[in-house]
Amino acid sequence: MTPIVSIVTPSYNMAPFLRQAVESVLDQDYPSIEYIVMDGGSTDGSVEILKEYSGRLRFVSAPDGGQADAVNRGYLMAQALAAKDSIFTFLNADDYYYPGAVRAVVDAFKGDTVSGAVYGEAHHVGGDGAVLGRYPTQAYDPRGFESQCYICQPACFLRGEVFRDAGMLNPGLHFGVDYDLWIRIAKRRPMRKIDTYLACSRLHPGAKTVARTKQVYREIFQVLKAHYGYVPMQWIYGYAALLLDGKVHARGVAPPTAANAALSLLLGSIENPRHLFRFWADFWRKGVEWQAGR
Repeated sequence: MTPIVSIVTPSYNMAPFLRQAVESVLDQDYPSIEYIVMDGGSTDGSVEILKEYSGRLRFVSAPDGGQADAVNRGYLMAQALAAKDSIFTFLNADDYYYPGAVRAVVDAFKGDTVSGAVYGEAHHVGGDGAVLGRYPTQAYDPRGFESQCYICQPACFLRGEVFRDAGMLNPGLHFGVDYDLWIRIAKRRPMRKIDTYLACSRLHPGAKTVARTKQVYREIFQVLKAHYGYVPMQWIYGYAALLLDGKVHARGVAPPTAANAALSLLLGSIENPRHLFRFWADFWRKGVEWQAGR
């Protein structure tokens, strides 16, 4: 039996990028794809673009409660998910797939009755589509989620029932919905990495994670506290660097400075009042790593 892959795209006023996202799904060489676009009531011509693909996808255009709400409602609309061995994912309207991505994922799921998700490599691209670099994807390690969100959302596909059983997306989150989902899935089922490049995640001024980076960190702290009870040093250090120089440094890889170390220690103590010893030990280990790297 050929598994059906259901893909949901949440979109709101993403007309400049929407067509590329849609066509990256419709041009896949895998025959059994159910595609749903959940438009949040766009006013920028997105609906007119979607109408051009009538008969090849389903779409709804109406106000929604944000990305998580749109994806969850799209999941509930997906008819194919009732079928055994169905696969589900969501693709943001400013991201896109590489050719052959869906088939590579389906092939990876074949014969694997254990993994709840399959994820692959991905690139960061700019607003013009130019490749900016490789997303820092890592081999699967459930403990690794404490210090890094190492799975690129558009490059991850789930078993249909796994998304439901994990509780779907948290509608109370806006920036860390995927990170929160990966952690919840990892508590239930292992996730499998493949080395194939599956997708591109676009970084542009209109992207919410780019435009509101400080809010992104605050929400990530919320997710970390909910799942682990504390915020690890790696995240604290990246946030401190952002506050000091206004730059986003990949997962705390900012150059070590006395000012950053001092601010990190202060912020970490504030964020982790009930886990001070754990955080200070984390801070000490990081300092040893810096010294060894000199």
